[in-house]
Amino acid sequence: MKRITSILVAGALGGFAGVAAAQQWPAMPEEPPTPEDNPTTEAKVELGKKLYFDPRISSTGTVSCNTCHNVMEGGDDGRRTSMGVHGETGPRNAPTVWNAAFLSVQFWDGRADTLEDQAAGPIVNPVEMGMPDHAFTAERIGGIEGYREEFKEVFGSEEVNIERMTKAIGAYERTLLTPDTPYNNYVNGDEDAMTDKQLRGMETFKEVGCTSCHSGPAFAGPQMPLGTGFFQKFPTFEDNQYVEKYDLMEDTGRHAATGNESHKHMWRVPTLYNVELTAPYFHNGAVNSLDEAVRLMGKTQLNKELSDQQVEDIVAFMGALTANSFPDQELPRVPSMSGKSSVLEYRP
Repeated sequence: MKRITSILVAGALGGFAGVAAAQQWPAMPEEPPTPEDNPTTEAKVELGKKLYFDPRISSTGTVSCNTCHNVMEGGDDGRRTSMGVHGETGPRNAPTVWNAAFLSVQFWDGRADTLEDQAAGPIVNPVEMGMPDHAFTAERIGGIEGYREEFKEVFGSEEVNIERMTKAIGAYERTLLTPDTPYNNYVNGDEDAMTDKQLRGMETFKEVGCTSCHSGPAFAGPQMPLGTGFFQKFPTFEDNQYVEKYDLMEDTGRHAATGNESHKHMWRVPTLYNVELTAPYFHNGAVNSLDEAVRLMGKTQLNKELSDQQVEDIVAFMGALTANSFPDQELPRVPSMSGKSSVLEYRP
């Protein structure tokens, strides 16, 4: 009996030691960074949620924020590149909105400093939502009495403008967090939260060099001040079969937004939370499977041919970043136009 007790105690201590070692890995913070000029309130979040789901902020009344960043699923749209108004598709894959609040810049090329800045962009993109300008968008939403009442409650007056609209949307998006993952539960002290295979994959993930980019609270690089992006060149190593096979060089990344030659093929590092749910992968959505994405990253970023076992283990670890549960999302009832159609007021 004494020997059995000793074994049990040793096993328990070993488990706690494993959890302690895991504390070198950061857990997702309880709260995301928030701009000083946009404090979160319950009423603002509710208004932002309605705007997020309302397709009337698009020219045809058919595309909402949720169309491309579906919070009922992985926070993206499952398409190679997203479809906007008139069935047109853009050049890049839609990033997930889940946990985007932890990113210090937005869009693949980091051209938006905050969630608020990001929310303003697609509205006037001719391929995405197709509105002629932000003033027209605000006029359309401001023409709806129910919205004017909510803007007054949140901001103190009925004035509707793009700044207020995007502040509300940003406030809602900061609630889209998924801390309930096996990984987070493990590093927070639950030694049974991850499987042995996931733990082995966690070690492999570190050993092969994945953490050189995918670290920090969202596995998207170190937490940096809002507006200061964490970028990496992709592909770093170009002499391999993946570059041509998946057309990785056509889009010049951050360079396309800045025109700076040193920014060619520089990209904001994406989060790995819920990555199992967000295929297809990469900025052009060219890779359909997570296994292949891991192999590609090993070769293009680390110049390593990963073994089948390494790939399998890393994919298992990535599964530990998938949420056990997501915050409940109910479709909001948006304010009515009372029999009028705002869509007919604009023809692109």
